Amino acid sequence: MARRLRFNGTGSGVNGCPSLHEDLDTGEVVVHGLPLTDPDDIAQLRHLSDGEVPVVVPRELLVDFGPTDTVRVPDIIGLDEFDRLFTQFEHTAWRLETRRRYASDELTETYAQFTRRASVDWGGVDLAWCAERREQVALGKRFERVRIIDSPPTPGQLYLLDNARRNSGVGERIHSLWREEADRLGLPAEDFWLFDSRLVALLNFDDTDNLIDVELITQPAEVLRYAMVRDAAEHRAVHYSELAEKPTVKGN
Repeated sequence: MARRLRFNGTGSGVNGCPSLHEDLDTGEVVVHGLPLTDPDDIAQLRHLSDGEVPVVVPRELLVDFGPTDTVRVPDIIGLDEFDRLFTQFEHTAWRLETRRRYASDELTETYAQFTRRASVDWGGVDLAWCAERREQVALGKRFERVRIIDSPPTPGQLYLLDNARRNSGVGERIHSLWREEADRLGLPAEDFWLFDSRLVALLNFDDTDNLIDVELITQPAEVLRYAMVRDAAEHRAVHYSELAEKPTVKGN
């Protein structure tokens, strides 16, 4: 079975070499770079076994992208602290939504309207949430999302395509990305908010699609990884209205 490797980063801004990956299951680190080939250099190495290949990488690659702890203790924050992040950030709050359904959506009156195939009344719901979003946008802050959509979309994803009318109405910028494209890009199946490219709020869900807690991530190398996910998703995503018009199957 193939390893589940995560790209942590590269010390090169040109060709991506050398780079460091991490095995998500074992915690092992995979490093690739230029091979050490000079016989005089190789003769100085101890315990080099048959089949092993020495490579040369800059020290900064390991410092910047190598894991620093053998066991990482998650920093779980309360929902009140999570809510405060949406008013305390300075520039940009960016979200990746990857799930096929969110259980909390299905408890709302708007979801009931949607499933009855009625026109959803977004004007009279979550007035406090809408007011807060407008206030923050008026301060020059940006709220942006990329939502991953299956082909064909699930009922929950179709609901969120409709919901995007409300969110965009209060100043959010919402794009969509087909899951096939997200898989090709190697995007993770993680839901998260990235605030000011300096901290991440990772949303953890249980098997019934309920949010169970929020993990705060501030380690620079980890935050950089999520920023790279954002850049890849934004490059291929399209405005939500393009999928909302013909959402049934990719390419239709």
